[in-house]
Amino acid sequence: KLARFSDVRQSVIDRIVHGWSPQQIAGRMRLERHPISVSHETIYKFAYSPDGHAIKLWRHLPEHRARRRPRHARRKHGQRFSPELNILRRPDVVAERKQFGHWECDLIQFRKKFGKANVTSLVERVSRFAIFLRNNDRQSRPVMDGLVQALQALPHLARRSITFDRGTEFTDWPYLQASIGAQTWFCDPQSPWQKGTVENTNGRVRKWLSREVDPLSVTDADLIDICNRLNDTPRKCLGYRTPAEVFRKKLLAQMRYAG
Repeated sequence: KLARFSDVRQSVIDRIVHGWSPQQIAGRMRLERHPISVSHETIYKFAYSPDGHAIKLWRHLPEHRARRRPRHARRKHGQRFSPELNILRRPDVVAERKQFGHWECDLIQFRKKFGKANVTSLVERVSRFAIFLRNNDRQSRPVMDGLVQALQALPHLARRSITFDRGTEFTDWPYLQASIGAQTWFCDPQSPWQKGTVENTNGRVRKWLSREVDPLSVTDADLIDICNRLNDTPRKCLGYRTPAEVFRKKLLAQMRYAG
């Protein structure tokens, strides 16, 4: 299909260059009911085809590999996440943004030449309020420790749940639940687009944290400044209020309710 339909092919290329994974592109096409949709496998095959190699699309793929690994060599981690925690079991009030205190989480990755350092991206679904945290690597316990430290000061009703994808950095979710009592939910395998709020936020933050940035050069003060810039910017989806304003209002309401 990508060979036959040039407009679809160009749209796929643009989204890959923008940082979308093949799964995100294919999932978004299904979500938007695109008249001509393609699977993530088709997108991968195109990226690794002679045409894809000619424009070096592989450089923009999640693993930045010039050659794709054989299918049997690709890791599977689905067994580490209980079926009871599948996103399809998440209450409607979460999916429909009717209840405050539900978050989405992801890791922002950088070029492999900079090592394994990364940034945790955490976003509250109703207010779009964002928090960013530095990580030296992708080990799950330190990542979860960062989330605990960031959220533990909030009242429980402001940290009801967190939705993750199935990356290995999130396998220590029982520790997170035990530490702060937040429910965890997980996207379907290879479907990070199901947590679209944090994916959208990651796209916005690339203005300051591009893939070419050395994450070890980013300080905590830098991340606080980026948070403030995003959280103090009016959003159309919030009626042109800022995420900080909405978060503060919802948080105060929860504290009054709890008190």
